[in-house]
Order: sequence, then C-alpha cells, then structure tokens
Amino acid sequence: MAERSDFFIRKNYLAQDHSELSDKSLQSISGTKAENTIDAYESDWNDFCDWCSYQKEAPLLASPVIIVNYINDLADYATVATIRRRVSAISENYNAAGLSNKNPCRDWMVRETIIGLSRQKGVAQKGKTPIFWSEIARMVSLMNTHKMVGMRDKVILLLGFMGAFRRSELSSLDVENLSFFPQGMVVTITHSKTDQTSSGQQIGIPYIENENMCAVRAVKKWIKMANITAGPLLRSISKSDTVLERRLNDRSINLVIKKYVSLIGLNPELYGAHSLRHGFATSAALSGLEERIIMKQTRHRSVEMVRRYINEGDLFVNNPVSMMFNHQK
Repeated sequence: MAERSDFFIRKNYLAQDHSELSDKSLQSISGTKAENTIDAYESDWNDFCDWCSYQKEAPLLASPVIIVNYINDLADYATVATIRRRVSAISENYNAAGLSNKNPCRDWMVRETIIGLSRQKGVAQKGKTPIFWSEIARMVSLMNTHKMVGMRDKVILLLGFMGAFRRSELSSLDVENLSFFPQGMVVTITHSKTDQTSSGQQIGIPYIENENMCAVRAVKKWIKMANITAGPLLRSISKSDTVLERRLNDRSINLVIKKYVSLIGLNPELYGAHSLRHGFATSAALSGLEERIIMKQTRHRSVEMVRRYINEGDLFVNNPVSMMFNHQK
C-alpha cells in the first residue's frame, strides 16, 4: 500500500538527525518498536481518512466536532482502548504536520467524549459474543445467494468462521492470496496483528461434507459469479447488485455480521465481526480440541487468550446441571 502524502509521522521520523548514533544503534532503532509504532499510527490514520472520505471531510482540516463524530462511530464496534489509540494517532499526525496549534484532539469536547465513553462502556470491555455454527446455518438459510450481495455475505460468514479471521484480515484478502488444492484452500495472510514482520501466515480450510456450508465452495462460486480475476476478494456492491472494484472495509464487514445477527432475532449490539473468530475458538474448545490445534487456526501467539476460550467452553463441558438433567434415561 502506498504511503499517504498526508501522513507526516514517518516522514518526520526518517528526517530526524541520528548522526550521533552508531550504525548498530541505528539498525536496532529502525527495525523494532519505533517502526512498529509508526505502522500502527499509519493504520489508525488511514482509518480516520477513510471515514473522512465517506463523510466528505478533510482529515487535516478536522474540527473537534468531526473528531467527536468519528469517535462515536468507532464506539459502535471498537473498545475504549482502540478509540484512545486512534485519537492519539490523529493527534500525533497533526503535531508532525506542524499543526499542533490547530490540533482538534486537544479540545475539551474530545476529552470529555472519551471520558464519557469510558464510563458508559467500561475500560475493561468484554469481547463480542461468539457466533456458533448453528446460528451461522440459520443466517445462511436467509441469504439469497443468486444475488451478488447474498453470495458475498455468505463468504464473509463461512470464511470468517472457518479461518478464524480478524476482520482486518478478511478485508485485506486478495484473490492472489488464495490457493486451491484437492483437499481445500490455503489462504495466505501477508500482514496481520501477530505477524508484524509480514513474513506471511498460511491457513488451511478444507472442504466439508455439507456443500451448502462449505467455505471453499462458497469462495469459488463468489469469484466466478463476480468475475474476479485479481485484486480484492471482498468488494463493495452497488444498490443495483453490481460488484464494484472497491475493497470492502472492515467496518462494513462488521455491519454485515450485525445485519444477519439481527435477522435471526439476536441483539446486534452484542455481536460483531470478531464474533466469528470468537465463535470458532469457543466451538473448537467445546469439541475438546487441544490448545495447539486451536492456535494453529487462530494464530494466537499467547496461549492465555486461547485458554480464555477453552474456559468458556468448559462452562458447559462436564457441567453438573447437564449431567443431572440431560443424560437421564
């Protein structure tokens, strides 16, 4: 992805005078935490710019009101920690652009909004409620897969669950990242939260017996229907059901999940794109799979997060209530 001309943090960092540092010190600085931090800031700035583009606002001419509106849109799916980080990135880029005296993030209105959200949502937030396979089957049954939007949304649900993908990973997938084999499909993630060096991660998704619920078959059908030969896998679709070249962003993926959750009678406020990943991990734990097997698909670096899902599953495994009332002859 080409660097935006209005992202000044990296330019300023590269322009800093490091003449007093040794070559070894320069090498260690350029390749570790500083670079990762700048990458994170750039990702956050790009998200704000995408939002501004949709709202027809100029990112570097934003008022405090625009920042507050952005924050409240973020609050529909993001944690308070993510919101704080995004605002910090916007603020840092204004400073790097020499616009510290016009920095909208310093306004009292922005500070009070973040404080209010922290009180309302809680700083330590619970993750999104998991979506289970039976619920996905109900959602798929409501889709008109003869239309482009229905087929695309089916791919989002099935691929998101079976690959335990983060929504940013789903959004960034290109057709070139997919390889098909007799056993199924291999998806290569070129950059993700746990792969900051962009060395690539591969996820295997096999065919399953239920053809209507098979992610591999769904992806193949979508590619053929949409006539996609290169570029983004998941794309925006016009009101006339025409597939556009524009990549579907991660916020739109979140809204797709909420749409179908609502259609089957669940509360959309409790669910989001992460519900697919959460649902896969919890379902795998419920099936008694070992930590290392689950981590192979979810690509978690820390076993602690996977153990949280396993603990959720264990609430219903060997549960005394089930043993008392569900196994009586």
